[in-house]
Amino acid sequence: MTMTMEYHNPVLLKETVDGLNIKPDGVYVDVTFGGGGHSKEILSRLGPNGKLFGFDQDEDAQANDLLDERFVLIPENFRYIKRFLRFQGVKSVDGILADLGVSSHQFDVPERGFSTRFDADLDMRMSKRNELNAFKVINEYDEANLKRVFLDYGELKVAPALAKTIIEARELDAISTTDELKSVLSRFLPEQFKNKILAQIYQAIRIEVNQEMDVLKEFLEQSLELLKPEGRLSVISYHSLEDRLVKRFIKNGLFEGEPERDFFGNFSVPFKSIGKLIVPSEAEIKENNRARSAKLRIAEKK
Repeated sequence: MTMTMEYHNPVLLKETVDGLNIKPDGVYVDVTFGGGGHSKEILSRLGPNGKLFGFDQDEDAQANDLLDERFVLIPENFRYIKRFLRFQGVKSVDGILADLGVSSHQFDVPERGFSTRFDADLDMRMSKRNELNAFKVINEYDEANLKRVFLDYGELKVAPALAKTIIEARELDAISTTDELKSVLSRFLPEQFKNKILAQIYQAIRIEVNQEMDVLKEFLEQSLELLKPEGRLSVISYHSLEDRLVKRFIKNGLFEGEPERDFFGNFSVPFKSIGKLIVPSEAEIKENNRARSAKLRIAEKK
C-alpha cells in the first residue's frame, strides 16, 4: 500500500550527508531510513565496495527498501543498532546518520494518531509491535505519571492540571480518540495558542509511547562504541529535549554531570564537534514545513 512517493523530501539532505565525510569504501548506517532519501544520497557517494545499513522499526518503511546490493534494511528500532550490526558481522563503522522524530509520512496517515489535524484512535506507536500506545498512557497512567509525561516531554506548565482533568474525565468514560482527548482538554486550548499547546501535548504522549529519550541515549552511547576513530555522527533533532541530549553527549560524552579530570585538571572527551549548529535555509523551510525546527549537529570521534 505504501509507496515511496508518500514520504516527503528529507530534511537538510546535502548538509547531513556532507557531514559524514563519505569514504567510497566505507561502512555507514542510516538509523532512520523512512522513505530512503538520506540513504539514496549516501549510496550515490559510495563506491562498489562501500556498504550501507538502514534501520527502521516502522512497518510502512519496508515498502521503500532499496534494490542495491550495497544496502541492507534492518526492520528494527535503532536502540538495538550494535546488536543487529553484529548479526551482519559488523563491529565498527565510518559514519552514522540519524534524522530523529516522526516522519512526514507518519503525520500524514490519519489512523496512526500522530497528527493534531485528524481524528484517530489514540495510538502514536512508531512500530505496531510496541505494546504501549497512547490509549494506555491516557487511560491507565496514574496522575503522577501523567503529570511527569506532560512536564518532562511537553514542557507544559499546566501539566498538573492536564493530568487531573484526564483522570476526572476517564472516570466517566474511557478516552479513546484524539478528538475525545482534545474535547476533554479544551479549556487548556485557547484559540490563539491551540496548535502550539496541542503539539506539545501530542509530543509528550508520543515520546512516552515510543520511549524516545531512552532510545536516543542508548543509540548515542552505542554510536560512540561503533564509530571508528575519525568516524562521523550526523544527527538532526526537532525539539529542544533531543537537541540538548545530542549537544551534551557530543560535548563531553555524558548526558549529565561532568567528565572526570586527571591529576592535571584535564579531561578527555570522545568527540570533537565539526562546524557550528546547522539549521535549514528559509527556502527549505518554505518547501518543507517539517524542516522549520530542525537542528543538525555533526561530530567526529577522536
